[in-house]
Formats: sequence, C-alpha cells, structure tokens
Amino acid sequence: MRILLQFSTEKNRYSGRSGFTLIELMVVIVILSILAVYMMPKIMGRPEQAKRLKAKVDIQSLETALKLYKLDNGRYPTTEQGLEALIEPPSSGPSADDWREGGYIEKGRITKDPWDNKYVYLCPGVHDDYDIISYGADGEPGGEGENADVKSWELE
Repeated sequence: MRILLQFSTEKNRYSGRSGFTLIELMVVIVILSILAVYMMPKIMGRPEQAKRLKAKVDIQSLETALKLYKLDNGRYPTTEQGLEALIEPPSSGPSADDWREGGYIEKGRITKDPWDNKYVYLCPGVHDDYDIISYGADGEPGGEGENADVKSWELE
C-alpha cells in the first residue's frame, strides 16, 4: 500500500503580510485595557477575602481540637493554659490527666492568623464556653473591612 503526499505549490494568500498592523495592535491593547479596568478591582479584592476565609477555617479547626480535648479531659483548657494545651500537656492550672499523646493539633503547632497575629483564646468565653478571635489586619479589637475581627461565635 502506497501513501501519496501532495505538496501544494500555491502560494499562501497571506504570504505577503509580515505581522500585525498598527491598528490591529492598538485594538488588542484597547480591549486588554478595558478588561483590566473591569477585572482588577475584582481580582485585587480576593486576597483579603481569602485571608478572612483562612481565619474562619483555622478557628473551626481549633474548635474541633478543643472539643477533642474536652472529650478526653472533661473540660476545655483555661485562658491561662491557652491553645498551647492542644499541643503539649498544660503545666499550670487544672491538670489534663487523659491528655492525648501527640496532642490535638495535627502538625504539632498553633498557627498564627493570616495577618501573622496569635489567635485570642478565652475560656470561659463571653459568648460561649470558649471564644476564639482573630483581630484582623490591624491586630486590634473591632474594626471594619480588612481590620474586622473574625470571631468563633459568628461563624456560619
């Protein structure tokens, strides 16, 4: 069986052109500029939204670890013992006789919030058995926008 290949000897109808014209380039630049004007505010707002979401997920993970701690020890760690009681047995305050070997946090460390601040832990809490708070970008209580607090009792 023989396969025949035919090569066209016709010249490409575009062979006389050597690239884009200035007008074509200008149209592309204008279109990209318009897209950038509409898309940049949406894209730029995402990092803050992602940080707030990460803080919520971190707080939910800490809540799960605290519930496991309570199941083993009959109570939550005190404010003095702090979240560190989830990674090593508390050395002060009420003892944790049934503290789980290896701790209650998978990676063996309490992460900071997305703005590089420690999570605030209160037990007993003002709103629940315990309260966990991230003070947002400014690291201070209260605030709006990126400075708004992320609170355990307000999570969905």
